[in-house]
Amino acid sequence: MRRRLASTIKHNYNLLMSLDVLFVTLDSARYDAFTQAALPNVRAIGKVWRAWAPSHFTFGSHAAFFVGFTPGISERAEPFVNPKYGRIFRLYNGGAPGMHPGYFLLHGRTIVEGFKNQGYRCVGTGAVRWFDPATPAGQLLTEDFDEFLFLPLPDVRQQVKWVIEKAEEARSDRRPVFAFLNAGETHVPYWHPEAEWDRNINPAQAFGRNNDAQEARRRQIACLEWIDCHIYPLLAYFHDAAIVLCADHGDCWGEDGLWEHGIHHRFTLEVPLVFSLPEGSISSE
Repeated sequence: MRRRLASTIKHNYNLLMSLDVLFVTLDSARYDAFTQAALPNVRAIGKVWRAWAPSHFTFGSHAAFFVGFTPGISERAEPFVNPKYGRIFRLYNGGAPGMHPGYFLLHGRTIVEGFKNQGYRCVGTGAVRWFDPATPAGQLLTEDFDEFLFLPLPDVRQQVKWVIEKAEEARSDRRPVFAFLNAGETHVPYWHPEAEWDRNINPAQAFGRNNDAQEARRRQIACLEWIDCHIYPLLAYFHDAAIVLCADHGDCWGEDGLWEHGIHHRFTLEVPLVFSLPEGSISSE
């Protein structure tokens, strides 16, 4: 009986570790703006959870994401919704294991390195300055990827095209793919290509003079909807993959006199979380 169970676990684990993975972060997207936006493609991934980010700025949250701590709901004793209970990406010996073995168990200093150690092709792209590989901080977030594309101006269309091209190359080599995409349109000043407003005017800036909560909300919702439209080819390409989509943090729009992020506040930590994980999650332990 034990031999049969061990054989089944090993078989399921091998299947799981050949599963493509897509991880998307919508930089600075507030949960309330996300729920107010028309996002048919993103919502088709799965249930939208109101979760809490591990940090209030891009570097902090992504550093946590890349060691397995995705946004979560601490009150729920439920794996993947609460990473303290059970993580989607769990690093072996990376903190307390939790009550659930996790979905992916990875060996490495980051989940990116962990997927590479499992034979994955790891490609990533970011559109905020924290992901600039030319900077020391950017190197910390990007150096484990096989290839990383940084865009100084956000354009999710270019990112989607690039990720699909790289994923096709990996598939031609019969390798599974871990793909990461950080969308920058939702980051201040909330701008997307083809937008009718001036990108040089920031409606939500710490100590800014042009702050306007109504305009900030209008712009971020418009950016979310623009991303939803143009990210569809990527979601379709990875339709049978494990998909995780979330914001890394939110922004303050005048609440308690505060603006933007990089500060502890409900609205900098409250984020949307959506995921779809094919059945068959197990641990290799």
